[in-house]
Amino acid sequence: MNGQVTAPQVTAPDDCLARNEWICGKYLTTRSEILMDAVLQHLEITAVSVLIGLVLAVPLAVAARRWNWAAGPVLGLTTVLYTIPSLAMFSLLLPVYGLSAALVVAGLVLYSLTLLVRNILAGLRAVPEETRQAARGMGYGPIRLLLTVELPLAVPAAMAGLRIATVSAVSLVTVGAIVGYGGLGNLIYAGMNTYFKAQVLTASVLCVVIAIAADLLLLGVQRLLTPWQRGARG
Repeated sequence: MNGQVTAPQVTAPDDCLARNEWICGKYLTTRSEILMDAVLQHLEITAVSVLIGLVLAVPLAVAARRWNWAAGPVLGLTTVLYTIPSLAMFSLLLPVYGLSAALVVAGLVLYSLTLLVRNILAGLRAVPEETRQAARGMGYGPIRLLLTVELPLAVPAAMAGLRIATVSAVSLVTVGAIVGYGGLGNLIYAGMNTYFKAQVLTASVLCVVIAIAADLLLLGVQRLLTPWQRGARG
């Protein structure tokens, strides 16, 4: 009436993101790509670390089983590595690998060696001596004995170590956020710095889901590789 134009009122969004709630479905829908990238990085670093650790642990455990003098140094070294705090471990490896994903992988590999070497060695030591003698009597050489008798019988103990190492790696990957390669840990740390509740909770829950899923997957693989145990339980 008086020639003045009333500015439209802007209503602030009233949703779970705006209210900064812990449980927020809108966070999942609006940040799905970010979450997927973080999950894939988390899985990649975990898988690569555990696989490299397994490749290194098998010959170390075999050497410790074959030569008694090697058992003490191998177990002692891997135990010492496991006692180093994660932040200190990454700091010690930093001059070698720099701020890269390789830094996180190398640290996780060293941590996994303790669990893998001990369990593989325990499995090899549990193979009955009469079984070895019977195989040698059938003409099995050292390599064939190891590959077709000792390692298959050591699978249950080895898989137990692999499951623990994998779950531990899923947890420790998050520490890699300090160098920008922590998978879901990147989101957790960023969310904690800004008190972004939905991000912290969602990323944390996804870490737990990945750990449980990995453990169940490896348990299924163990059952496939040890059919004689299923028969014994039945």
